[in-house]
Amino acid sequence: MKHPKLILPIIVISQFCCTSLWFAGNGVINDLIINFNLKTTALGHLTSAVQFGFIIGTLLFAILTIADRFSPSKVFFISALLGSLFNLGIIWESNTLTSLLLLRFLTGFFLAGIYPVGMKIAADYYEKGLGKSLSFLVGALVLGTALPHLLKEITNKYPWESVLITTSILALLGGLLMLILVPNGPYRKVSHKTDLLAFFSVFKNRTFRASAFGYFGHMWELYTFWAFVPFMLKRYSEFNTSATFNIPMLSFIIIGIGGLACVISGFVSIRIGVKKTAFIALLLSCLCCLISPIVFSMQYESLFIAFLIFWGMVVIADSPLLSTLVVTNVEAEIKGTALTIVNCLGFLITIISIQFISMLTDYTNSNTVFVILAIGPTFALIALKGNRKILR
Repeated sequence: MKHPKLILPIIVISQFCCTSLWFAGNGVINDLIINFNLKTTALGHLTSAVQFGFIIGTLLFAILTIADRFSPSKVFFISALLGSLFNLGIIWESNTLTSLLLLRFLTGFFLAGIYPVGMKIAADYYEKGLGKSLSFLVGALVLGTALPHLLKEITNKYPWESVLITTSILALLGGLLMLILVPNGPYRKVSHKTDLLAFFSVFKNRTFRASAFGYFGHMWELYTFWAFVPFMLKRYSEFNTSATFNIPMLSFIIIGIGGLACVISGFVSIRIGVKKTAFIALLLSCLCCLISPIVFSMQYESLFIAFLIFWGMVVIADSPLLSTLVVTNVEAEIKGTALTIVNCLGFLITIISIQFISMLTDYTNSNTVFVILAIGPTFALIALKGNRKILR
């Protein structure tokens, strides 16, 4: 099966299945707190553990140029297999906070062989219309990320472990689909050596650097917003006792709607350009950060939900486009390594952002804390605006 039109749906389905591992712990966070006697701050710590594992994984994958030296489909499968096993380990009855953090770290580590490698596989198949192709791929990531919240709602009558078992089975299925049905792409160029300096030398390219900086700013906001969606809903209902939210279902909708936004932005980018579309999405998400305190203080819960849904769309709509800019502004032989490097540093930024916001929400009840997320898109807008040579 080598026809590109058939390949893309398989990559998308595989990415969706495997990235469900990402927020599996968040989907059952309240059960973990109760069953393992954790503090409420465990949300930030467990989320950051996944991010930190992803960072270390992408760092090693980039330094060793794994995705460019070996068959990316095989790398994807092995990573999915190991990631699913470590995700499953959370159901062990004797877990402590330390072991849970380690398991989430290792899950994140092998997600480094799934998310950026999946994008690399897509780039090996599609030179024209890459922005649209990656929009479907990132859309799958978004739905996969949101899935544990939906599973928590669906399996509410079943033990909480069923969420983790389901996501692990899905990840294994996604890995098998990629291994069996997606051979090496026609535009793949093999790197025959380990370039230990690639991590640093790639940033000498000014247009790549500007694209990467745009992505870094976007990442400051994205995962912190996703991690704190349930918290936002809970905080609002505490201040407005008349509001009764189905938090797992609403969390799925608010995060999952971003998948549709990615697809829309991909099609829009064909008409007005990748860079311009990304710029508009960044500007809108920045405005959401800035006006969030006003919306939090309103008594209209339907308006609050609509605002979070809109934010959930614009916060991710630029992601596939920024990744496209990264890929199109770097040499073909190191596309996989470049994507992995950018992901590595981007997710390092998410840890800082998540821990900072977690600390502030523990320190104050003020709803102004999420304004700080505007720092990221503001930085990204400046980076994109400042370099007109970025390929569009």
